[in-house]
Amino acid sequence: MSAENKQITIAVAQAASVFLDKRASTEKACKIIAEAGKNGAKLVVFPEAFIPAYPDWVWVTPPGLKKPLINDLYSKLLENSVSIPDETTVALCKAAKDASIVVAIGINERNTEASGSSLFNTLLYIGADGTILGKHRKLIPTGPERMMWSQGDGSTLVSFDTDFGKLGGLLCWENMMPLARNSMYIAGVQIYLAPTWDASETWLTAMRHIAWEGGMFVVNCCQAISIDQIPDSYEFKKLYPEGKEWINKGNSCVIDPRGKFVTEPLACKEETIYATLDLSLIAPQKWLFDVAGHYARPDVFQYQINDVGANG
Repeated sequence: MSAENKQITIAVAQAASVFLDKRASTEKACKIIAEAGKNGAKLVVFPEAFIPAYPDWVWVTPPGLKKPLINDLYSKLLENSVSIPDETTVALCKAAKDASIVVAIGINERNTEASGSSLFNTLLYIGADGTILGKHRKLIPTGPERMMWSQGDGSTLVSFDTDFGKLGGLLCWENMMPLARNSMYIAGVQIYLAPTWDASETWLTAMRHIAWEGGMFVVNCCQAISIDQIPDSYEFKKLYPEGKEWINKGNSCVIDPRGKFVTEPLACKEETIYATLDLSLIAPQKWLFDVAGHYARPDVFQYQINDVGANG
């Protein structure tokens, strides 16, 4: 990248899914993509599981006592999940091409390579030319998420070269896995994507550490979704504490390679956040500490990724 191209604008979509509605969530995503392109962004990042929803009911619904409820919700989630490719990816790819923007979006993905009836928590990458670059499947769902999602494998620990820098990323708490992060560091990722459901202060501290540790920009993207955005027809909505207003407050932000906020965390508001990244900040941090370079010590430590999946 030439010196004059060291600065780029990106967009972070702190948006709520249209709950368990694949078509409407996709339409919402396409509108955000178009807007981000018009505003000069080269990349737009969406939250974890944006299409068609993050299954937050797993955190409030007792699985043994409410099994019929869980069954119905899983069926609805499966029905509205994405196959790669399908009409959803066609629409997203067209939106990316029309806007000339790279898109990274969290989806619930069917396992179309096998039964088509299990789901992965997937980060889908689409190029500015409208082609699917690839995908990453979350390595391990957290806690009760395991009732909804299957485990990914090492074959999708991927990164991508773009005109403005190298992209890669992990989903939610797999960012807490040091060896998973190390795969991104070794790949030389410059813009590290962290779509998530965690909006806690501890999470934000972790994101700042990862930016500093990796000497890269971190894009932390989360949904801001209120209780009113869950239709009353869903019984699990009654299981939230009385008076709860926000299911997730968001706290999306962008962090530079020094661990400093480029944009401060944004709470309790749906908004597309814009940030200018100065990629010239990366080299000084790598000079001081390069976790996959002069600090790696391969004579002491060895690292290996088993990159063949269960179906590979």
